[in-house]
Amino acid sequence: MDNSKKLEALGGGKLLPLIFRYAWPSVVTMTVHQLYNVVDRIYIGQGCGPDAIAGLALTFPFMGALGAIGVLIGMGCSTILSISLGAGKMHDAERVLGQCLAMKILFGLIFPPLLFFFGFKPLLALMAGDGATASTLAIAHQYLSITIFFNIFAHLGFGLSATMRAEGSPKQSMVCMIIGCATNIILDPIFIFRQIPIPFTDNALTIPGLGLGVVGAAWATNISMTVTCFSALFFYLSGRSVVKMRLANIRIWRDLAPRALSIGLSPCLMQIMGAFIGFSMNHAFARWSGTPEEGTIQICAFGIVNTICFLFFIPTMGVQQGMAPIIGFNWGAKSYGRVRKTLVLGLRLTAITCFLSCSGMVCFARSLSRCFATDAPVIDAATFALRIANCMIWTIFVNVAATTYFQAVGRPKTAIFLSLLRQFFCLLPIVWILPHFMEHHILAIWLAMPISDLVAQLATIIPLRREYLHLVRLQVGDRAPFARKLKTA
Repeated sequence: MDNSKKLEALGGGKLLPLIFRYAWPSVVTMTVHQLYNVVDRIYIGQGCGPDAIAGLALTFPFMGALGAIGVLIGMGCSTILSISLGAGKMHDAERVLGQCLAMKILFGLIFPPLLFFFGFKPLLALMAGDGATASTLAIAHQYLSITIFFNIFAHLGFGLSATMRAEGSPKQSMVCMIIGCATNIILDPIFIFRQIPIPFTDNALTIPGLGLGVVGAAWATNISMTVTCFSALFFYLSGRSVVKMRLANIRIWRDLAPRALSIGLSPCLMQIMGAFIGFSMNHAFARWSGTPEEGTIQICAFGIVNTICFLFFIPTMGVQQGMAPIIGFNWGAKSYGRVRKTLVLGLRLTAITCFLSCSGMVCFARSLSRCFATDAPVIDAATFALRIANCMIWTIFVNVAATTYFQAVGRPKTAIFLSLLRQFFCLLPIVWILPHFMEHHILAIWLAMPISDLVAQLATIIPLRREYLHLVRLQVGDRAPFARKLKTA
């Protein structure tokens, strides 16, 4: 599809096929992205034991905080890029792309070294304390020390992947992620195991590996992220993109940077809160468990639950990735009727995917847990946690779709409030308070998740209904759809 047809489809194409066209490459891309973590956890869980899985769970908050910086830049720039294209401002779109690259490089060079030299070692000790084994803490420190300086390549790869989707090239974004993931899947067993079983031979035949364990998983991830980054750069430098990457535009623009950061602040804060929630959950398990061994089991279970939840939530996030460029483009084109229809359809699709995700995690909890662990206590703990923690996740579809909408139309304050509602205002206080009032402390920690899901859903209905009525009023003065304007131009 040539560039003019891509823009015409955003403004006038049928919504369901268009959302699907943008969503399915995003689903594949995010699945591939998550496979970096899933493959690592499966191989490490099968080959290195529960201490290694728990150690990686302790790294989640740190990697999440670094990822939040990437989201701050990538989502903000991609949203402005969509709106600029919808308004016909190609020059602004090219400046946004250059700014995205410049800010990614700048933040990637500053924040990981700062975290390495001043942050993560004392924070690891604070998070786990005496509630986890010494081996678990050592593994977490080792993994972070190796991966943290390569984080800049992850920032660049995922940021450029977001701008590809925003400009109407979701398949190319998907290909970049697939290349990196395939590299990771190939390298992981080679780097982790000493002897690699050959499939379908009942482990009777093996080939030699490097046997580096968790260290090997870290280096496999580093190499894979680097491959993803250079694949994305090649797409833009090859001249196939709608928005051209020009050397003169690779800088921070005063008129664009504040707006990009304000729009990206909502998903950034959401991810930072996710990192802080991970920190708080790990700390709570370490504090309220009776022994370091029990604390390690619960932290390991939390790592498994986190990985599975991210994987099952991908279809829901894919719908959001499908909605966002359509809403942003048509908001820029002042086609408010099309914005309203996209929002309604997005809500319905989000509800379906949330329900299916909830059903899958609850019904297949034990089978999913067995993929990541071989020890019976860890499997039992993860199975219990999956069923309790996710029993109400089907209720969050209104909050998720509403956050996407307000972000896509450039309303960062509302998007920030909604994104923080579930985690900051609901989940975090419950995690810290509820164990004091229940005899079964571990159950209280897990119950915090479904309670916050339900409260966030109910609280989001009011602002979303108000915005829907506002769209109905705006539709009266709607401009002609973008596709119609192209034909008459």
